[in-house]
Amino acid sequence: MELAELIKEKIVAINRALKEYLPPESCYPEEIYQAMSYSLFAGGKRLRPLLCLETAEALGMSYKKALPVACALEFMHTYSLIHDDLPAMDDDALRRGKPTNHLVFGEDMAILAGDALLTYVFEILSDLSRMKEIPLERIIVIIREIAASGGIRGMIGGQVLDLRSQDCKINKEMLDRIHRNKTGALIRASVRCGAILAGGKEEILTSLTFYAEKIGLAFQIVDDLLDETGDEQTLGKKPGSDRKLQKATYVSILGREVSWKEAERLYREAVESLQPLGEKASGLRYLAKKLVYRRA
Repeated sequence: MELAELIKEKIVAINRALKEYLPPESCYPEEIYQAMSYSLFAGGKRLRPLLCLETAEALGMSYKKALPVACALEFMHTYSLIHDDLPAMDDDALRRGKPTNHLVFGEDMAILAGDALLTYVFEILSDLSRMKEIPLERIIVIIREIAASGGIRGMIGGQVLDLRSQDCKINKEMLDRIHRNKTGALIRASVRCGAILAGGKEEILTSLTFYAEKIGLAFQIVDDLLDETGDEQTLGKKPGSDRKLQKATYVSILGREVSWKEAERLYREAVESLQPLGEKASGLRYLAKKLVYRRA
């Protein structure tokens, strides 16, 4: 089976597991479950859970054993998107071509849906009946890894810096710092958790962390480029939102041509760091290419 087909197979498995883990929309009170499900299944690349599964598989673990952690990462990511779209944050009307959560369910329910998805992350990770055959010490390290990626030293810290940088002139170093946390921390955790699950040795974990950090920044640079050059139908949201909020972006600081060269440089460095894994890392190379050379 070709690599692209194997990735599609994993996406199907991720979506099936997400539906299994999330209580049905008919549960009481129905509105909160409907709001959670609306954003969780609104589409998306499932990049973070795929990175987790591909890393675990590259280190010799069946991807099916990593599904609970992969799903927890997607719950975390979806919570962050719901909150990012709120009027107090980016104030977006579209996400993946659909009205954002707060426009459908109201700001109050959108905040609660995000909170519910976030707390559900740790309910899944601490459910030992789902984490069969995973040593308890690895589970504890994974819980800490994901919590840190979403906290003040990760995504939330990056969001604070991002908000405070609006209407300010910042340099590339500060922009890198923002996005290593805001975007990159959960991508890094996705790869590291896959490695931790599979019992990866320290030197392999170091190489994989380097890979994740490079693709995390490359992902954000491409995001900034698409925000300037894409269209609403392809992106699933209104382009130019960063400009509207007067946010510093890689395009505004480096220009389009230099930004693209920077994304390609990061991609090459990420792929080179996977050499110790040889052909076992073909899935990770594929995902890096897909996220850099994408249209949305």
